[in-house]
Amino acid sequence: MRRPPPDAGVEHLLRTEAPQVLGALTRRFGRFDVAEDAVQEALIAAGQRWPAEGVPQDPRSWLIRVGHRRMVDLLRAEQARHRREQEVGRTELVLGTRAAPAGGTDDSLTLLLLCCHPRLSPVSRVALTLRAVGGLTTAEIARAYGTSEATMGTRISRAKQRLVRSGARFVPATDTDRRDRTEAVMRVLYLIFNEGYTAGSGEALARRDLSEEAVRLARLLHAADPEDAEAAGLLALMLLVESRHAARTDADGALVPLESQDRTRWDQELIREGTLLLDAVWDARGSGTGPYRLQAAIAALHAQAPAPELTDWPRIAVLHLWLERLTPTAPVRLSRVVAVARAFGPTRGLTLLDTLCRRHALDRDPLVRHHERAVRAHLTRATGDTARAAALYREAAALTANGAERRYLLTEAERADEART
Repeated sequence: MRRPPPDAGVEHLLRTEAPQVLGALTRRFGRFDVAEDAVQEALIAAGQRWPAEGVPQDPRSWLIRVGHRRMVDLLRAEQARHRREQEVGRTELVLGTRAAPAGGTDDSLTLLLLCCHPRLSPVSRVALTLRAVGGLTTAEIARAYGTSEATMGTRISRAKQRLVRSGARFVPATDTDRRDRTEAVMRVLYLIFNEGYTAGSGEALARRDLSEEAVRLARLLHAADPEDAEAAGLLALMLLVESRHAARTDADGALVPLESQDRTRWDQELIREGTLLLDAVWDARGSGTGPYRLQAAIAALHAQAPAPELTDWPRIAVLHLWLERLTPTAPVRLSRVVAVARAFGPTRGLTLLDTLCRRHALDRDPLVRHHERAVRAHLTRATGDTARAAALYREAAALTANGAERRYLLTEAERADEART
C-alpha cells in the first residue's frame, strides 16, 4: 500500500512525528517489528486525510491512536494465526492501560540506536533507519537504492525479524555499548548522506530527500550529546558539503564540477553553521581527531576559498593523508590522488594513482572503478594526452549507473576529442 505524497508541510510533520509515535507504541506493546508496520499505516492514513481535512490539533496523539488501533489488529491477527492464548491475554491487559503522554519523551535517538543494532548488516541498518526514523516508505527507500519495492520490503522485514530473534529491546543504550552503537549510527547517517549527495543510480545527480534526512538525524544525534566531537564533526561535514547543493548542477540538471561552480550560490548560512561546529571540536595538532572531523576540515577549506585557484590544496593533501591512515578505503585514496594532483601537478597525481592501483587494485574494484577511470582521465588530459583521456572518460561513463555523471563524463570525452583537432 503506497502513501500518496502529501504537501511539503505535512510531509515534514509526518517525518518528525514518526519516531515519537513508533517509540510510544513500542514501549507500550514491546514489539518493535509490529509497531513499525502499524506506524507506517498510520502515516499512510495521515497522508491521505490531512491534506484534505487539515492537520489535527495534536497530530502526534492522532497518529498514536490510529497506530494503536492498527497495532491491536496486527497483534490479534498474529495471535490468531499462532494460537497464542496467553499472549492474547497479555495484549488485552495492555489495551486497558492508559497511554503515556504523547509529548513526554523524544524517542528518536533510542530508535536510531535500535535500528543500527550490530546484528544487522550495514544495508539493513540504513534501510531500517530510513523507514523507522526517517518515515520514508519502502518504495522510496527502494528507489534510492535502485531495487524493487518487494526486494526492499523483504530486506526490511528480515531486519526486523533479526532484531526480534536477537532479543533487542527498545531501551536507551547503556554506557558500555553506547560508544559502539553511536559509531554505528554515524556510519549509517554518513552512508545515507552520501547516497543522497550522489545517487547510486537514476538520472538525477542527487537524492535531496536522503541528504536532508541525514542532516536532520545528524542534528538529532549531536543534540543528544553535544560533547561528542565526532558527532559534531559529522554534522559539520554534512552542512559544509550540502552548502554546495544549488551550484552542483546547471539549469538543465547537468553536473557542474567543484572548480566550475558559481560560489555565490553556495549557502553561506550552512557554511557558517558548519564552520562554527568544526571550530569547536577541531584539534589543530590532529591529536585524536576522527575521520568525520578530518573530512569536515577538508570541506571547510573548500568553503573558505573565494575562488578555485585560492584553495589551499597542499593542506588538503595533508589532511587526506591523515584521513587515509584512519580510513584506508578506496574513495579516500582516490580523493587523496586528486588533492595531490591539484597541489603538486597531474604527473605526481598519476604516479600516486599508479602506486595505489598496484598496492590496492583500485582499477579492479567494481565499486570504485568508474571513479578511478574518471580521476585518471582528468589527470591524463591535464598532461596533454587528450586521446587517452577521451577513451578513459568513455570507460568511466560506461561504468556509472548515475545518469548525470554519465552525461558529464561523455561531455568531457567530447571536449578531449575536440582538443585534439
